[in-house]
Amino acid sequence: MVGFVSAHTPWNAISNEELRRSYKALRDDLVWLSAMTLRNICRREYALTVDAIKKQLQSQKNVSLALDGWTSPNKLAITLVIAYYMECNWALREVQLVFNEVDCLFFCHFESKLRIIGQGPTHGS
Repeated sequence: MVGFVSAHTPWNAISNEELRRSYKALRDDLVWLSAMTLRNICRREYALTVDAIKKQLQSQKNVSLALDGWTSPNKLAITLVIAYYMECNWALREVQLVFNEVDCLFFCHFESKLRIIGQGPTHGS
């Protein structure tokens, strides 16, 4: 399942016979799950992870939040929110809360405003 997620492969690709044959050639003992089963496993694991993070943060007195944003090499605007806290043994811990692609409308609007006042890049130049 990790291979599917990290390769951004759609769940329904598991029903492709050629893909199944190539995986079978690499690992004969591989157990095939349906796309629905993979999706359900992923949803369950996500819910368990969110619950664990909530419990982890609720037990802390002080939590700092950090926001970061950047543009990926393929021109996607990304934001990241991380929570930082210290454990009672002074170990610094961090938990990623949000990792999202930002809606293009905001950045397109912002970029057009910068272009109007002469500070932003212009497309096609």
